[in-house]
Amino acid sequence: MSEPDRADPDSPPAVAPALRTLAMPADANPNGDIFGGWVMAQMDLAGSVPATERARGRIATVAMDAVRFHKPVFIGDLVSMYAWIDRVGSSSITVKVETWATRRTDATLVRVTEGTLVYVAIDSNGHKRPVPARDGGVEV
Repeated sequence: MSEPDRADPDSPPAVAPALRTLAMPADANPNGDIFGGWVMAQMDLAGSVPATERARGRIATVAMDAVRFHKPVFIGDLVSMYAWIDRVGSSSITVKVETWATRRTDATLVRVTEGTLVYVAIDSNGHKRPVPARDGGVEV
């Protein structure tokens, strides 16, 4: 799946989010902002959804590239992660993830984070394996 269509570049993709969750007090730093590490963990979970489907099995995260934090996430924000496959290699799957927050105070929707994650298809022993092609062969 390539990047989803958008009606407006300042709005989330016009597809269902891969993951939605609430930012809770336990996820915050002393300033009341949500830890960046928590956001990155949620991005990894969201990115694994299309990667697992495409790999038709187990995957492992091997890289998080170009993660950009645009705005903070606050306690109580509804956090939605949109994820789509950008590239498929012989054993790897590159996924783009955008994180949007709906502010609990006024329902404003803002893009808070974006990044690129790379996953590798693995077998039951944790060894790299080919990503199945859509037609059954190996896709490059």
